[in-house]
Amino acid sequence: MTFDIDMIKGVYARMKARVDAAREVVGRPLTLSEKILYNHLWEGMPAQAFKRGKDYVDFAPDRIACQDATAQMALLQFMQAGKSKVAVPTTVHCDHLIQAKEGAAIDLKRANDVSSEVFNFLESVSNKYGIGFWKPGAGIIHQVVLENYAFPGGMMIGTDSHTVNAGGLGMLAIGVGGADAVDVMAGMAWELKFPKLIGVKLTGKLSGWTAPKDVILKVAEILTVKGGTGAIVEYFGPGALAMSCTGKGTICNMGAEIGATTSTFGYDESMDRYLRATDREGVADAANEVAPYLTADAEVYANPEQYFDQVIEINLSELGPLLNGPFTPDLSTEVGSDMTKRATENDWPLQVEWGLIGSCTNSSYEDLSRASSIAQQALDKNLKTKAEFGINPGSEQVRYTAERDGILEVFEKLDATIFTNACGPCIGQWARYSDPKNAPKNSIVHSFNRNFAKRADGNPNTHAFVASPELTAAIAIAGRLDFNPLTDKLINEDGEEVMLEEPTGWELPPKGFDVKDNGYLEPVEDGSGVNVVVKDDSERLQLLTPFVPIGDTITGAKLLIKAFGKCTTDHISMAGPWLRFRGHLDNIANNTLIGAVNAFNQKTNFVKNQLTGDYGGVPDVQRAYKAAGIKTVVVGDHNYGEGSSREHAAMQPRHLGVAAVIVKSFARIHETNLKKQGMLGLTFANESDYDLIQEDDTFNFLDLNEFAPGKQLTVEIVHADGSKDTIKLNHTYNDSQIEWFKEGSALNLIKKQNA
Repeated sequence: MTFDIDMIKGVYARMKARVDAAREVVGRPLTLSEKILYNHLWEGMPAQAFKRGKDYVDFAPDRIACQDATAQMALLQFMQAGKSKVAVPTTVHCDHLIQAKEGAAIDLKRANDVSSEVFNFLESVSNKYGIGFWKPGAGIIHQVVLENYAFPGGMMIGTDSHTVNAGGLGMLAIGVGGADAVDVMAGMAWELKFPKLIGVKLTGKLSGWTAPKDVILKVAEILTVKGGTGAIVEYFGPGALAMSCTGKGTICNMGAEIGATTSTFGYDESMDRYLRATDREGVADAANEVAPYLTADAEVYANPEQYFDQVIEINLSELGPLLNGPFTPDLSTEVGSDMTKRATENDWPLQVEWGLIGSCTNSSYEDLSRASSIAQQALDKNLKTKAEFGINPGSEQVRYTAERDGILEVFEKLDATIFTNACGPCIGQWARYSDPKNAPKNSIVHSFNRNFAKRADGNPNTHAFVASPELTAAIAIAGRLDFNPLTDKLINEDGEEVMLEEPTGWELPPKGFDVKDNGYLEPVEDGSGVNVVVKDDSERLQLLTPFVPIGDTITGAKLLIKAFGKCTTDHISMAGPWLRFRGHLDNIANNTLIGAVNAFNQKTNFVKNQLTGDYGGVPDVQRAYKAAGIKTVVVGDHNYGEGSSREHAAMQPRHLGVAAVIVKSFARIHETNLKKQGMLGLTFANESDYDLIQEDDTFNFLDLNEFAPGKQLTVEIVHADGSKDTIKLNHTYNDSQIEWFKEGSALNLIKKQNA
């Protein structure tokens, strides 16, 4: 089935003229990323060369994808925009609100019972506004997008940071907050700072135990969790050409973990094969007609240092299997003795309790087939698995085909739990413990993308390590974190020494994909008669009211919290059990910053209330300030807001009365989300000024009435003893974004313009 083929052909029809014009304007050969960017300018034909990392540019994305947790708030906002239908093709995917516990059938039924109100809302609002709807159990958003909507040379945005997965099919697919998606749904331009470009040249070829996952694990080690911020990562070279399309998707998917705007690969034969295997021959034929425009100009890849801001080269023939973690996705360790040494030094549990295969990163047919080849060896060699297995297929199409071909049966013979085609443990939707806070110290290995503390099961003592699906399977069988399948032997049930052989698998199903019900619902042509109901007393959904502008005078603002160290969107707005409140702003605001570490006492959710002198939870203290009409300030460290694209991490503080967030540096999406909600997202001009902030501080913004692009803001910090410090703060607001601040939010401005 081919969706939106006319739109795709339209993108290709204009591509030659626009790219040729861009090449003329820029005055040099173009990377693939630049070709796609210049072909999607809101203004149309390129007329100027944009400065990377400096110029804000308006773009016209081709489509939008939303997952159920973030779609609630995005669509609640869109309902206020005054539009009868979305302006670009849009889909909603129900994959986040399904908790993994007992297995697919039971878990899906429970989710449909528990979250029926939310699913019904999403289905009805999708039907009303012309949005394609994928039912619970249909699959994980990014795998479904890769199978149905992604196309070479396209640009899409999605309300999930791992939207970047579609780069595996040669797109520029970018994770955004819901407010950005609302802009595009409403027919507005989407603004992005023109990205810097990082080129990754892949030489050699993957073989043996090394998988595409190991490529991005290595890149994460090189660039760290913030090394890709503000940049597009473009992969090329003979190693890239030899890789499968879904393997490319895995690499692009985890680009979110290095802070990259997105990642992509040039169009090649693997993408042609994947498009045809997923019944999109028309897209493949259309792409082949403009193939030279769907990859970089030859000169770029021949001399990459001249065209990219940074170039990394990785020889895949020399790359070995890696384990990244715990607690951060960029801490990389080679399998075997290196892990033995590092785990012993850091007191990481060497016994592995679970091996989890799936997530949007590694749940393709190829992933499952390669992992099952290792599981089959456990059966053939009479090995008893030492850890438990959990499997999350990426889509109903993948699951149905894998079941037909006997792949799932192999795992089931090892007593694996086949979870729903959904995110499950990857996002904390895993009922592993009844009391995760007091759960024991342990290690797990998974093929997911993130491994922050408490991410998978809510247990702060779970040490989660990221690996390829095949290595995850091998380590689960061995039950040891430091097992090296290349060299280590195992003792089977007969007391014999055996070794696991290299994984094998299929890039695509030999008998083709098949599915009975893919879970898709097409919206009606005219949705004017569709009613969208939100109950007044609902605990799950709440209609929004516009934010009131903060104003150009902020004096007497109190410090809410000075966050110490890593503060991700999981720390600001936790997932897991809180997912149920993603459509109810006031209820979910009760988790605001409860995971952030207070710099003054090294505790979480325990801050000083300056009105009483007592200590309490962050949301409780903030509500007290709000009730007293006092604005507040949050202070943070580097890469504040890294991780998920969730706009709740900006909307919740805004709803509770936080006026400004001042940090050493921001993660890209979170900074944009703060701007969209009419808040101040500022950075210390001198990072050492972070150390000046004291627990009882009051903030006076001295020149906010002169807020302008490129102009620093001045803040007076008044300490409890009456002493003062005056500091300078930087910002990246342009004229349009300052208008968002003045109007109270970007949505307020959209409503005003529509009216």
